Amino acid sequence: MTATYTPTQRARIKRARQRAHYDHETVHAILDAGLIAHVGYVIDGQPFVTATCHWRRDDVIYWHGSAASRMLRAIGGGVPVCVTVTHFDGIVLARSGFHSSINYRSVTAFGRARKVEDRAEKLAALEALVERITPGRWPELRPPNAKEIKATTVVAMPIEEAAAKVRSWTPADDAADYALPLWAGVLPVRAQLGAPEPDPRLDPGTPAPDYLGRVTVA
Repeated sequence: MTATYTPTQRARIKRARQRAHYDHETVHAILDAGLIAHVGYVIDGQPFVTATCHWRRDDVIYWHGSAASRMLRAIGGGVPVCVTVTHFDGIVLARSGFHSSINYRSVTAFGRARKVEDRAEKLAALEALVERITPGRWPELRPPNAKEIKATTVVAMPIEEAAAKVRSWTPADDAADYALPLWAGVLPVRAQLGAPEPDPRLDPGTPAPDYLGRVTVA
């Protein structure tokens, strides 16, 4: 049986319901394909949205930052949080402006964030971040020292509800418009990694690690 999130009114997609997905596989894949999330929260009645690097372990979304971060101090105590991740996949050129669109994958997740206090959990979360971006790099890095660990705040948000919304098809024009002598279709958008650029202070002869070939973006 496919595991799914059961959304309440706050998470249920009401418009373009054919684009909605609530299954764990789709939601997790979209979260894992991205590196940047936008975190929405409220401080003293004022809404804020902050972009941050995120990663996932099971049904928990993590992000981190400076221990001095106002955002992390505010949300680490368990306030309601909304996390959004979006991928731009293509420009959809229809035969009318009305039906022109974009192809995309997005997830909106809700929960309450908590500050990760346990040292072992914190280190495991930071290792998961490094391994998420560059698989195989953590074992060769200098371990974080006590000062660095203290200066870094990690928060975890168990996913209470989540909904994915995906558009991945060609134009959906009005029937009469298909006869128009006008080009229509999709311009795909692809994220691409460039060639590695060595640090100018790298010791001469230091080879690029093999795991760079396993780094992916989507």
